[in-house]
Amino acid sequence: MIQYMSATLVKRQFVLPMYGMRLKYMCTGPHDSSGKSSTRDSLREKMDTDKKTLQWRKHSGQRTGDWYSKLKVFDNEEQTSDYIIMMQQPMDLTPSALKEWWRKRNLHMKRKMQSYIPERHEILGPDLAAAHFLLFRGGAVKFVHEQNFMRANEKKEFNLPTKYHGAYKIEALKCDGMSLYYEGLENLRNLEELKFLSFHNVITFDDWCLDRVSGSGYPKLEVLDISGTSCTLNGFSCLYRIPTLKLLIVNDPKETLEYELACSMLLEVIPKLKIVDSASIHNL
Repeated sequence: MIQYMSATLVKRQFVLPMYGMRLKYMCTGPHDSSGKSSTRDSLREKMDTDKKTLQWRKHSGQRTGDWYSKLKVFDNEEQTSDYIIMMQQPMDLTPSALKEWWRKRNLHMKRKMQSYIPERHEILGPDLAAAHFLLFRGGAVKFVHEQNFMRANEKKEFNLPTKYHGAYKIEALKCDGMSLYYEGLENLRNLEELKFLSFHNVITFDDWCLDRVSGSGYPKLEVLDISGTSCTLNGFSCLYRIPTLKLLIVNDPKETLEYELACSMLLEVIPKLKIVDSASIHNL
């Protein structure tokens, strides 16, 4: 027994160092004459190359030589959560499903076309940028010291400066009947001389849009028209941000008991405010 144990100890004394040397060689790799690891350097160069490749890579179909398919129309570069959910569900190619998909895609494109463009506001300033945005989409703009509203012609043409001009300050905006989305309201911010703002019959205008408008920086806003929109009494809670408001136009302030109560609470917050129904204004 003693002889067996001694033989085992002697074997371990020789074998373990040999395994240690092999493991060290495998980890470090072959060395050149300067004492540096060529394997490690090659791996590091490969990692740097891969990082550069990933940093400048493009989506499939955008690289030179990539094959384009008709299914490219289903591509979504933003890779949003809606896209991921859609890919996890069985594909429905029925006419009604394709029609719904096409409707959502067009809606997404319209919202994207109304997104805020910082370069436009840097060149034009907030007032001229808002005027260009609305006039091109069928809205009406009235500048300070002007008597009438300005509108674009049938070709969507209008005469306004293409660079910042301090004399152009917006006093009133009419967005009546426009297809204006939440993303587009970002283009109507910081209008210091704005006193009149109308969203009459803008169906896409809801409580979330009203919340954005209330915090858009209108220190002189006096008249706000939200008749014919999708706003509910829940949106009234954000109008306390506009203490200068004197006239609020809604569908019917006495539509329901809850609606009438919300109007009364808003009047307590803004004592100078007057809430009227749209019939008394638009039927004149």
